[in-house]
Amino acid sequence: MTEPVRILGIAGSLRRESYNRAALRAAARLVPEGATLDIFELEGIPVFNQDDEKRPPAPVVDLKRRIREADAVLIVTPEYNYSVPGVLKNAIDWASRPYGDSAWSGKPAAIMGASVGTMGTARAQYHLRQMFVFLNMFTINQPEVMISNAATRFDGQGELVDEATKGFVRQLLENLVAWTRRLQPAR
Repeated sequence: MTEPVRILGIAGSLRRESYNRAALRAAARLVPEGATLDIFELEGIPVFNQDDEKRPPAPVVDLKRRIREADAVLIVTPEYNYSVPGVLKNAIDWASRPYGDSAWSGKPAAIMGASVGTMGTARAQYHLRQMFVFLNMFTINQPEVMISNAATRFDGQGELVDEATKGFVRQLLENLVAWTRRLQPAR
């Protein structure tokens, strides 16, 4: 029997009512059979300081451990100032350091994001893709899940209610699972 693909989900927002955190919770419910999605919360990750990279704080040790234990990663990001939020960039930096000890290297990855605007986090997602090249992560290209006008796609309780969006999220996760199995056939 094939083991389930373990996906680690990370939302690039700390805000409790964040559409991106809501989208990540929706993804956890839409994950295909043969896979699991666990969520890692970035709250408590301190600001990266290279002086501490060889003695990282406990939340960073936990983050790196969880990334390494996962077969794949799903990043759900808002867009701040045409790029990724500082909290997400900070976590990416911590988990990639010290040089030669990156937890990200070789991981299959998928990206999605939600925004109240019409661009649906496109610029932030493209910046993440650029970072992932350096980090040696293998990112799914399609579908691109850019949830625009998020206030119309989630209800007042933060539940994803838009069926078309659910379909895109489902397809992204199915593609991530297939990609992960292709890259790690021994699983």
